[in-house]
Amino acid sequence: MSSVSRGSQRPTRSDYKYWKSYQTRWSDNDQYSHVNNAVYYHLIDSIINTFLAERCGCLPSLPSPSDSSISVTETLSPIGLVVSSHCDFFSPLSFPETIELGLRVTRLGTSSVTYEVGFFSSVDSKALKAVGGYTHVFVDRNDRRPVKAMGRHLRRGLESLADEGLDRSSRLDRDIAKL
Repeated sequence: MSSVSRGSQRPTRSDYKYWKSYQTRWSDNDQYSHVNNAVYYHLIDSIINTFLAERCGCLPSLPSPSDSSISVTETLSPIGLVVSSHCDFFSPLSFPETIELGLRVTRLGTSSVTYEVGFFSSVDSKALKAVGGYTHVFVDRNDRRPVKAMGRHLRRGLESLADEGLDRSSRLDRDIAKL
């Protein structure tokens, strides 16, 4: 259950640190003429993985030889596996709106991170339409066991999305350590 669904105050645009826009398509709408819930999950996954590729060096393939800031080892390991996800809907979005997606980190542990994505309409940019996200546990690419610690480039990127009051103590990390 998200913090928003437990009754806490809804986030605002200023709570999010990384932004992407998505132009809805006719096919995104469902039979009720609003964006289908599966599209929200697709967009959550897309903004998170775009951020990880652009800012954390988590690329699906080897980095360019000209990019010496990211090592091949850091690019290929670890990988993030989704262990939980959620989305809470407040008001509908619909084609032909442009959706503005905001991303932040709400919890950062030793081997796990919880992301939150805010959905805003370009028509009414102040109103939060939905909020969703998921938790990644970073594991070794080969044996799928949780890593002891994230690489420095990955961690720095994730910290750039975190609030100052970020919860760095993760029950999930303590549970993972027992594995």
